[in-house]
Amino acid sequence: MWKETRERELGKLHPNLFANRFRKSRLSSIQLSNHKEIISSHRGSVNSLQVDLTEGRYLIAGASDATVAVYDVQRATDYVEGCQIEKHNSIFVINKQHEHGHKYAISSATWYPVDTGLFITGSYDHHINVWDTNTTQVVMTFKMPGKVYRTAMSSIAKSHMLIASGTEDVQVRLCDISSGAFSHTLSGHRDSVMSLEWSTSSEWVLVTGGCDGAIRFWDIRRAGCFRVLDQSHSQLGRRPPLLQCSATNKVSTSKSSSSAQISFVKVQAPQKKATVSNAFKPLGVGRISSQAKDVKQRLHPGMLSTHDRATAHYGVVTGLKVTEDGMYLLSAGWIC
Repeated sequence: MWKETRERELGKLHPNLFANRFRKSRLSSIQLSNHKEIISSHRGSVNSLQVDLTEGRYLIAGASDATVAVYDVQRATDYVEGCQIEKHNSIFVINKQHEHGHKYAISSATWYPVDTGLFITGSYDHHINVWDTNTTQVVMTFKMPGKVYRTAMSSIAKSHMLIASGTEDVQVRLCDISSGAFSHTLSGHRDSVMSLEWSTSSEWVLVTGGCDGAIRFWDIRRAGCFRVLDQSHSQLGRRPPLLQCSATNKVSTSKSSSSAQISFVKVQAPQKKATVSNAFKPLGVGRISSQAKDVKQRLHPGMLSTHDRATAHYGVVTGLKVTEDGMYLLSAGWIC
């Protein structure tokens, strides 16, 4: 596939043709396990799967029939053919008949990052529920403005307990488990938000992808997104982690700011002397405004009109994944 990838980067291969070749290559390499079988408890398509991050033992699944099930993938419930095949039935299932069960399809089912005692589900019924695993009861509910497409929590967060939610609304909302309320509303997408992912190098950085084809980077400590990916200006090579990028930007910004202040002092100081002409005043003001503009561009490139219209995909962004070292972002999408 490296040949096709190179041709796609050079524009020699059409996106649809590249996607079809990649899909065929992946499908031809898939092999089913001959010793483990998960007995599905769902009657509809499975929309979400996740293995817990603490033990790597429990699998949670959400389906289009509004059911969520939990499986133990390490301890089998039954053996067949002389103990050659392990069968894993669900530990418990929550469906529409449950008192607080979802009424429509479950689009997202995720574990609480540091403990399997809680899990989070998002549904097309406009609700995000936080469940107690031991009692299978809802401990908290968030009412969203539209269908919930994706929920995510940071696996490295130590300062917050925020659930990032992508819905059919254009705004990304952060739900705070500790307070039971919305803490942030991130505006920038022009269409529904289908996917989102927290950074693995910073607990404050969130990446979102929408139906508008845009991928945006947010620092939830400040207003506005600070980066918008543009497929027409892609680059090859290694990229530093997000934290190093932000640190580099801060250093360059501080240097530019200090140089601007020095220029201001140098220009303004002679004005106190009668021998210096006032012609230096417009030059100093112009120099400061241009440098301040450059600093603003480095700090908020996503807020500029030219960058704000950039798109990372031709169609809907359906999936995002940040690598463990925080250096690369993998994205998936489809063309309408």
